[in-house]
Amino acid sequence: MTIYRLEPFRRMERLLDAMDRLMESSVVPVSDTRQRGVHIPLNVQAEDDAFVITAWVPGLSTDDLRIEVLDDTLVLEGEFKAPESEGLLLQEIPVGPFKRVITLPTPLEPGKAEAELEDGVLKLRLPKAEAVRPKEIKVVAKKKK
Repeated sequence: MTIYRLEPFRRMERLLDAMDRLMESSVVPVSDTRQRGVHIPLNVQAEDDAFVITAWVPGLSTDDLRIEVLDDTLVLEGEFKAPESEGLLLQEIPVGPFKRVITLPTPLEPGKAEAELEDGVLKLRLPKAEAVRPKEIKVVAKKKK
């Protein structure tokens, strides 16, 4: 039985590169809107009052990351530094800058955002703006006279 290693991100990168080459050779010039660099995987989870974003950033410290929140948009930037390359026979660990821009469905409160980095996993908690949070309305029974 043959075991194949599934590499969906690498396959997608090769497909996008092939599409770029095809478009470059066409008659109509096309600009490259795809950002080059390292792709970091992440999850976005919606809660009642906040969004929780979990990103894999192995090997990075808090000083290597830049996080910016404006209105409904999160920008996550950083760079994976190149390891000592002497004697390197194979390199699969990503090297270079990354930038993820995520637009969320509701406005955020950047002043209340929290970020935590533990064991190469970045966890962001971005509270929704007060105006878009669900409100609970208490029902009061009116007594008959």
